[in-house]
Amino acid sequence: MNTQIIQYFTSRKWLFMILFAILVVLPSILTDFHINLLGQFIAFAILVIGLDLLWGYTGVLSLGHGIFFGVGAYIMAMYLTMASEDSIIPEFMIWNGITELPVLWVMFQHPAAAIAGAIVVPMLIAGVIGFFTFRNRIKDVYFTILTQALVIATVTLIVSRQDITGGSDGLTGFTNFFGHSLQTPSTQLFLYYVSLANLAIVFILCYKLTKSRFGKALIAIRDQENRLRFSGYNTAIYKTFIFTLSAGIAGLAGMLFVTQLGIITPEEIGIVPSIEMALWVAIGGRGTLVGPVIGAILVNAAKAGFSEMYPEMWPYFLGAVFVIVVLFFPKGLMGIVDHFKKRGEKDVSGNSIPQTGSHS
Repeated sequence: MNTQIIQYFTSRKWLFMILFAILVVLPSILTDFHINLLGQFIAFAILVIGLDLLWGYTGVLSLGHGIFFGVGAYIMAMYLTMASEDSIIPEFMIWNGITELPVLWVMFQHPAAAIAGAIVVPMLIAGVIGFFTFRNRIKDVYFTILTQALVIATVTLIVSRQDITGGSDGLTGFTNFFGHSLQTPSTQLFLYYVSLANLAIVFILCYKLTKSRFGKALIAIRDQENRLRFSGYNTAIYKTFIFTLSAGIAGLAGMLFVTQLGIITPEEIGIVPSIEMALWVAIGGRGTLVGPVIGAILVNAAKAGFSEMYPEMWPYFLGAVFVIVVLFFPKGLMGIVDHFKKRGEKDVSGNSIPQTGSHS
């Protein structure tokens, strides 16, 4: 009976439901500061679900998802800046000699346009990149290097166009969101639960996708792409679609993130954050969906905890955690769960054999 319970509650779906229930009740015992912090971690958890679809299920490693996360965040930041300014043109643009609101800002000064743009624009960018790269069979390390180069190009572009993007200072100074003050605890609590609801929706949709025939094709691309291609499948279309979808999820995560952090800068979307996103997936356990969610929340919670307790030493502690997980848990945290699950299956099968024999 105990082994059956272990098997039941170690399934991907149940693990997520348990985690979700914990995240629902946590605000009742946390301070306003920690609720806001956890809301940001949930935004990261949304992002890694899309990255896991791409890397864990399809075998395409992107170290450039900071771009899509950043595009979503910057588009929402444009709306928040406009909603918080008294003048038609943001103050930092006036300092840079801008006398007319740029077209890019005009497009996203309405909330509906900003929300749609934060998801659709990253998908369009990823769709174009994916179409040309996967069609030309650029994959493995070459694709990974390409995504890193795109991150550098994007960050350089943002920093160089200070008159439009705020440069290295980024966009900040948001005061209200749909007419509500962003500084009040009630607004932050609302944004926390909005992020949590989005996490549940994205997980359920991606879980259904991985269980479908399309999901099986993604796994086949990861394991034996050439064999699938010889069977008549156009794997470039599959990879372009999943790359585009993961970019849209990253844009959604960026949009939710910036409303809770209150600032977006090039540092938040550069090379280091992009690599960290892949590490969250690896630590949680790629190809599991729930593993990366747990990895993103736990790693960022550890990062925040270590930095609070040991301001100068926390990078060493965090580095030690990474090394331990990589050396002893190559399948990530979900590898430990799978270990207990297999033990439960062995116990069940081991117990069932003598019972069968006694009946015969």
